[in-house]
Amino acid sequence: MTDFPQTWAFRSPRARLALWFGWLCLVALFVYCWQVMTANTIWAFIWDAPRQAADIGGRMMPPRLSYLPELLVPLWDTLNMATLGTLLGVILAVPVAFLAARNTSPSLLILRPIALFIIVASRSINSLIWALLLVAILGPGLLAGIIAIGLRSIGFIGKLLYEAIEETDIRQIEAVTATGASPAQVLNYGIVPQIMPAFWGITVFRWDINIRESAILGLVGAGGLGLKLQASLNTLAWPQVTLILLLILLTVVVSEWVSARVRGAII
Repeated sequence: MTDFPQTWAFRSPRARLALWFGWLCLVALFVYCWQVMTANTIWAFIWDAPRQAADIGGRMMPPRLSYLPELLVPLWDTLNMATLGTLLGVILAVPVAFLAARNTSPSLLILRPIALFIIVASRSINSLIWALLLVAILGPGLLAGIIAIGLRSIGFIGKLLYEAIEETDIRQIEAVTATGASPAQVLNYGIVPQIMPAFWGITVFRWDINIRESAILGLVGAGGLGLKLQASLNTLAWPQVTLILLLILLTVVVSEWVSARVRGAII
């Protein structure tokens, strides 16, 4: 009996049918979500949006450069908020990271889950939400913004740092342990030197992110450039809004450049 060669197919008929059914369900889900999202949409506003955008854009130009001196102090407040918030986040995140890392946590059943929960909780809540809560508790001002930035930074710094701790070279740790070093000495001479480049890189990267976030926290009363932006929006002072946005953009670009240079020098 002669065996005829079988025709090769990338997918079997059942797999192709399942793939088409999956695409059909995805399209149906998209259509349903679109109907839900647009149920209360006033389409007259949508069609009129380009004209409104062009009108506001015309009012925003040119920027009111005479307003710049009034933005210098809020800009300084924004930089201080980002820097002090980053410092607070580092102070709180370092012990959390060591508790979350498997090779440094003193209790894998109790302390490590608590540390991981703190990291997840910090990363789950946006800094704007933290600022809203803290402004309601502490009142408006830079203090609420600094604490909000710090609480938000715990999750970012803690997660990346504890992953760096877990990836340390065990041979260096074993070599220090073999000398009869105490646990504190093992930590100081075996683990810390290995994670310091990652630590400084993470810290500078987070500071760069916090510069951007601190610029808008004033929208909820946490001070800085965001407060001036909110005041200008409320009074429809569009040329001032343009100047503030340009200043925020320039600040972010400079902080990005500084962050890249520092991280390049460290790593």
